[in-house]
Amino acid sequence: MKTYRVAILGCRGRGTAAARSYHAHPRTEIVGLCDLVPELLETLGDELSVEARYDDFDRMIREEAPDIVAIPVATQLHYELGMAVLEHGVHIDVEKPICTTLEQADKLVAKAAEKDVRIAVHHQGRTGVPMRAVAEAYRSGAIGELRYVHASGKGYYGGYGLLNIGTHSLNAMMELTGSCHSVTALGRTGGHTTGPADVVPSPNGMGTMAGEYLTATLAFDGNHTGTLLQHRFSKVDISAYSCEFYGTEGRLFWGSRSAGILRVPSDVPGGKAWEPLPLVNPDGYDPESSAAADDYGYVDEYVNALDEDRPHRCSGEVGRHVLEIIMGIFESVATGKRVDLPQLLRSHPLPPWREAAGHGPTPDMPTPYWDWLAAEDERQGQ
Repeated sequence: MKTYRVAILGCRGRGTAAARSYHAHPRTEIVGLCDLVPELLETLGDELSVEARYDDFDRMIREEAPDIVAIPVATQLHYELGMAVLEHGVHIDVEKPICTTLEQADKLVAKAAEKDVRIAVHHQGRTGVPMRAVAEAYRSGAIGELRYVHASGKGYYGGYGLLNIGTHSLNAMMELTGSCHSVTALGRTGGHTTGPADVVPSPNGMGTMAGEYLTATLAFDGNHTGTLLQHRFSKVDISAYSCEFYGTEGRLFWGSRSAGILRVPSDVPGGKAWEPLPLVNPDGYDPESSAAADDYGYVDEYVNALDEDRPHRCSGEVGRHVLEIIMGIFESVATGKRVDLPQLLRSHPLPPWREAAGHGPTPDMPTPYWDWLAAEDERQGQ
């Protein structure tokens, strides 16, 4: 069986998590690391005993000949670096969201097709341990026919939560629902309906966004519908980050660290309680390793997909569709109308809305989330 050669382009937090998973998998070998910060290269290289360390990714690819290049960098760099790496004719693993605009995502997916290589987008929740348990229970008929899905973020500012954690929620929903065909959304900011003056740059370089509190209604394949909430909390709460799948004979719960089942349609007082679903790690995963189980499962899916010459379950096309839903939510907030997917207009819907109202370009704001949040509160007069 082939061992896939992997290079890591970016050695910060997500790069370290990805590298640990590729290092732990028996069918992948890390052959090179690249970063512009020498201390990051040294720390990760020493941890994983990778001697090939670079500050030039083109040179790394030429000299190490990887099969896969992981690109766990800030979102605003995904398109530029993704296109440059794809020119080498290698598969890529890019962090979520795939890009900041649909125009960029279209070009990235087209370039991969031109070069006959694959894109995987790092939505590890869809291939993770809790979702494996939920999907297995659903496909065994445990809750009957699916009818509705409800998902929530963990309390980030709404637009940022949508671009960040919301990508995982949408991907998790689609594991059971299939594709999304339309969205209708409402935004609230500073106690009023989100308006064009509330279009601002996202923290952490994720593009343009709007909405402190976002509520979206989604229409999926098979007459399934769902609701996605991305509401700002006074304190971020990871336990709120979850999806509930409502069936005709019960409900399933997916969280970042757990899964459960309610075997009756209602959990009224005195009814049956939620039961935990048994979590099973991916084959070959060593809990004593430094790799996270969900990231390891994502790597294992990539190995299997390449073996079988098929798309990753979190392929470039899937990652682009997640971005289509997100842009549809922003467009619906701006227009007050239902948005059918995929959109004919592939540019970002929010900057024109702001500029048409006479507000000009988006203001400069800090990049780190908590500094950004303080600046946003000041903008709102809070």
